[in-house]
Amino acid sequence: MMIIENQKTQANGAVVFPAITEKISDLNDIKARAHAGGGPKRIQAQHAKGKLTARERIDLLLDTGTFEEIGALAIHNCTDPALKEQKFYGDSVVTGYGNINGKKTFVYAQDFTVLGGTLSLVAGQKICRVMDMAASCGCPIVGLLDSGGARIQEGISSLIGCGEIFTRNTLYSGVIPQISVVMGPCAGAAVCSPALTDFIFMVNDSGQMYVTGPLVVKAVTGEDNSAEDTGGASVHSTKSGNCHFVYNTEEECLAQVRRLLGFLPQNNKQKTRYWDLSTEEKPDEELLSIIPSEPNKPYDMIKIIKRLVDDGDFMEVHERFARNIIVGFGKIGGRHVGIVAQQPQVMAGSLTVDASDKAARFIRFCDCFNIPLITLVDVPGYMPGVEQEHHGIIRHGAKILYAYAEATTPKISIVVRKAYGGAYIAMSSKSLRGDINYAWPTAEFAVMGPEGAVNIIYRDIISKSPNPEAMTQSLINEYREKFANPYTAAANNYIDDVIDPRDTRQKIIKALMMLDSKSDSIPTKKHGNMPL
Repeated sequence: MMIIENQKTQANGAVVFPAITEKISDLNDIKARAHAGGGPKRIQAQHAKGKLTARERIDLLLDTGTFEEIGALAIHNCTDPALKEQKFYGDSVVTGYGNINGKKTFVYAQDFTVLGGTLSLVAGQKICRVMDMAASCGCPIVGLLDSGGARIQEGISSLIGCGEIFTRNTLYSGVIPQISVVMGPCAGAAVCSPALTDFIFMVNDSGQMYVTGPLVVKAVTGEDNSAEDTGGASVHSTKSGNCHFVYNTEEECLAQVRRLLGFLPQNNKQKTRYWDLSTEEKPDEELLSIIPSEPNKPYDMIKIIKRLVDDGDFMEVHERFARNIIVGFGKIGGRHVGIVAQQPQVMAGSLTVDASDKAARFIRFCDCFNIPLITLVDVPGYMPGVEQEHHGIIRHGAKILYAYAEATTPKISIVVRKAYGGAYIAMSSKSLRGDINYAWPTAEFAVMGPEGAVNIIYRDIISKSPNPEAMTQSLINEYREKFANPYTAAANNYIDDVIDPRDTRQKIIKALMMLDSKSDSIPTKKHGNMPL
């Protein structure tokens, strides 16, 4: 028997060659260097800022032990003398896949400890690789962003990397859910990527988004703005509307990303058809005590929403922005739904420029992924005034009309109080191909509110009356009784039924089950021209 040199026999009888074990040792050393990122000092500096490392974030986001890394040994190819010798394994981003709540999810996390997390050509290629894999596998992708932007030392090459990411953000929009989590700076050209994704999460204090950072602004304009003033979480969640969710800690933020994905399908071909009808639906008496008897008195629409969704679990989207309208996710009878509703506590629930944008974007997301839309209506109209007109309420207001009319996902609406003018049409009316349209007995349908209508129609009668105030109120009551009630709308088949508020949840569940096999389409075309 010929004995091969340099071989060793283990206790279990297996033959091992030292050369292989040496190479495995080398591999482990390389992997350890890759896992070390920018090294202990930079990791310590990251922790000192209250920030986790890229790998620590991935471990929190994904189910324990499920992460599989891709491209761990990639190295940037920048020839700039300042960076030529700084070759970190994996470069400035960690990419791969794992599970979230047992469902396959792709992820990339920018590593600020490696050259400030700046985007190189190679880092861009790594991100594009997992984006392509996510799309081909039909899985969501989550980007954890913490970067100084495009790598200046690579010049146009880094910009090419950004452009390739933007293209994939666009092509895969409506194919798979795309989520961006801003956990540090997100600057320059690279900030356009999260803007192209479906939802943006930000961490208070550390999360920042800006096209031009404070230093650049000061250099160009002389203005000395802080990062928070320029693009912190507070600014983007309340003023610009770029950010959908804000949380105080990274741990809470990542937990809420996991929660959001629990409401979403994996891709645009998957339909969630889980029904939980194990408990008998009983009339909900609480729904009778939420809307005040006075037609102009505000109330909290969230209270109605939480009575309708399973276990009161409603995940509001864009909670701090355009608060006169509410959008978010829940389940009704086990079925995932998107909810759009007025908030009478803010601007009486009027439709404004920002509210129209917020609702239209949410409606289109739900339609992309076949998520049924439940619309709760209490709208006095589009917000009047010079400011809204100058900011383009006509153009922006048309977006919500376009979004509802275009949507082929199941659409159910309930008018709970006011439904006035063009805003009534905009809120998933039957004219916009609404599938099921209900109204509560408290609903009022009219071109405008009774007060405004009476003051226009009966102006002469009121002015000649010995008691104009009493005459006005009498005419308002008469108008409301004759025109602004749900029975006139039902008699003309503009709504499908007037329902007892206590039966609303049961009615929605039955309508959803009926619409479960809905098949609808729009005329064949390349795409429409939404009034952007």
